[in-house]
Amino acid sequence: MEAVTVAWTAAGVGMALVYWFVWVMGAAEVKGKRAVDLKMGSITNDKVKDKYTQYWSFFRRPKETATTEASAEKVPAFVDTFYNLVTDIYEWGWGQSFHFSPSLPGRSHREATRVHEERVSDLLGAKPGHRILDVGCGVGGPMRAIAAHSGSHVVGITINEYQVNRARAHNRKAGLDSRCEVVCGNFLSMPFADGSFDGAYSIEATCHAPRLQDVYGEVYRVLKPGGLYVSYEWVTTSIYRADNPEHVEAIHGIERGDALPGLRRQDEIASMAKEVGFEVLKELDLALPPALPWWTRLKMGRLAYWRNSLVVRVLTVLRVAPKGVCEVHEMLYETAQHLTRGGETGIFTPMHMVLLRKPAAAQSK
Repeated sequence: MEAVTVAWTAAGVGMALVYWFVWVMGAAEVKGKRAVDLKMGSITNDKVKDKYTQYWSFFRRPKETATTEASAEKVPAFVDTFYNLVTDIYEWGWGQSFHFSPSLPGRSHREATRVHEERVSDLLGAKPGHRILDVGCGVGGPMRAIAAHSGSHVVGITINEYQVNRARAHNRKAGLDSRCEVVCGNFLSMPFADGSFDGAYSIEATCHAPRLQDVYGEVYRVLKPGGLYVSYEWVTTSIYRADNPEHVEAIHGIERGDALPGLRRQDEIASMAKEVGFEVLKELDLALPPALPWWTRLKMGRLAYWRNSLVVRVLTVLRVAPKGVCEVHEMLYETAQHLTRGGETGIFTPMHMVLLRKPAAAQSK
């Protein structure tokens, strides 16, 4: 009898743990996704592992992905594949805003994220009646925060169709679908008329462009004369040394695991903006003191990683999640280690902010 009791108790505890790990790891309002709902975007389950292998093969040597015109032309398609692979995992483990933010004393990560996004709105002077462009909107976390904060109409563009559908669903749930619009498209060739936006922003998105001038040129084109553009850029800092193997490995790890065709230097951004016609009004690394570290959120404990990894593996065995999810999860975990190293050493920042203006007398290029 005692053996039966022990067996039932163990079974009950096991079911409770599974329920806690799988179903109670963050409500959709916070996380955006539950573990049992993990998909790989629009990739069918039988193709996930193949798509992951193709992605990894292309970005294994980041500096070579944009060295020729032929390889650079393939980058958008592989960025699309990347976001099919990672979008649900990002929402499950991170939330609806796919970016970093400086930590704030006594404030949650969610609150720090909102403050970081509202700063963009304030820099643009966004207000009701304005039409604002979100360049690389993901599933629309920043879009909703900025629309709610400013009262402006925000139009987001993302290359990934799955993200478009996720963003629209979140917009409806938040009651902001009348002020938040999402378009599927490539920000290197946007389907918008010249001079059709009052302002624009990009939050850690233009790092996917093989040439920053190309995306900046498109933003310049669709802005009204006098319009402002804010961008948070991923860059290497002046501390980075190309002859330091540890520095190189950290930066290459970031590039490989985040679909980047080569990070740009911090001191290149302003000149690239001027090259397409922008006036540079302000330039600041938002990660510098007195800002608190942005990478603390990445320093996942071993228990948390084990928990997430276990959940993914169990769901894969049960065929709730497709084969290949474990490999993608492992890739993202390793990338987090490289990002943390980049932050701790100061060789990398994901929030080099530039505030740009299209001259009032400018003609769209």
